[in-house]
Amino acid sequence: MIVTAKNPEPLNRRSLLKLSAGLVFALPLAACTVEDSLAQQANAGDNKNYIAGDGSVTEYDPASRGEPVQLTGKLFDGSTVDSSAWPGQVTVLNFWYAACAPCRLEAKDLQALSEEFSDEAQFYGVNVRDEKATAEAFERNFGVTYPSFQDKDGGILLAMTDYVPPQAVPTTLVLDKEGRVAARILGVADKGTLKTLIRDTAAA
Repeated sequence: MIVTAKNPEPLNRRSLLKLSAGLVFALPLAACTVEDSLAQQANAGDNKNYIAGDGSVTEYDPASRGEPVQLTGKLFDGSTVDSSAWPGQVTVLNFWYAACAPCRLEAKDLQALSEEFSDEAQFYGVNVRDEKATAEAFERNFGVTYPSFQDKDGGILLAMTDYVPPQAVPTTLVLDKEGRVAARILGVADKGTLKTLIRDTAAA
């Protein structure tokens, strides 16, 4: 079940829970093909070294999505990206950092989806904590080829605070062809669920 929201401004976890009124469901953690201690820790559910999202999925009604996302940031390769160039295609934003255990669980699935939807959607990571060397080591280890913003200063996170609670990492957003937030996953992005959200947003 995916919750369809009429209000495009869920500012925090408390308001999200009010909005969902019990309809939001918790997603199971995806199986991880990379064996490491942090990924095993996420499967164990002991919540060390990260503060997880609650696993909820919210889909926003097209008539009430509000204004397009406005942000500018620098990628780890040094190039600058402005969201004003995004309208016309679906964009997926994944907020992550290297020591985040659930980020490791979803990394392979996100990469696979970025390849599957390469003609329909562009993917960006938003790294909220790491220096370049740490982020690039993560990308090599998990085969991630789509670019990530360096957001240690929190500029992008602040710009997206209506949709991304600061402590809910990972969070994944799907933006529609107008650059508006169409859907959000708090916590590990289940591959099948995210695939459906991308497909539906691209088809709209």
